[in-house]
Amino acid sequence: QLQLVESGGGRVQPGGSLRLSCVASGFTLDYYGVGWFRQAPGSEREADSCINGSGGTTAFADSVKGRFTISRDNAKNTVYLQMNSLKPEDTAVYYCAVRKYFCPGTEEFDSWGQGTQVTVSS
Repeated sequence: QLQLVESGGGRVQPGGSLRLSCVASGFTLDYYGVGWFRQAPGSEREADSCINGSGGTTAFADSVKGRFTISRDNAKNTVYLQMNSLKPEDTAVYYCAVRKYFCPGTEEFDSWGQGTQVTVSS
C-alpha cells in the first residue's frame, strides 16, 4: 500500500523559510515521480513542483520559481520541498503525491498524502 506522510508545515513570517518532507512507506520511491501541490481555502488544488523518478528533472510553477527547490533522498524514501522567501499568498495546505515514472497531476497519481498546513503571516 502506497502511503505518504507530509511534515514540516507551520506558521512563518513573510520572507521566512520552511522545509517540507514527504516520507513514503509501504513502497520505495525509486522510479516514482513526486509532486508537491497546494490548496488554499476556496481554491482548487494546484501543482507547485515535481521531481521525476530519476531525480534528474524538476519543474516548478511560475509563482514559486526561484523561491522553492525540490530534492529527493531515495535512501531515506523522502522528498523535500525547500520554501524560501515565503509570501502570504503561499498560505495553503501542501500535499505530496506520487506517480510511477512521471510527475503526478491532480488527475494522474498513484497516491496522495494527507497534507501539512503552511501559514505565512506577520
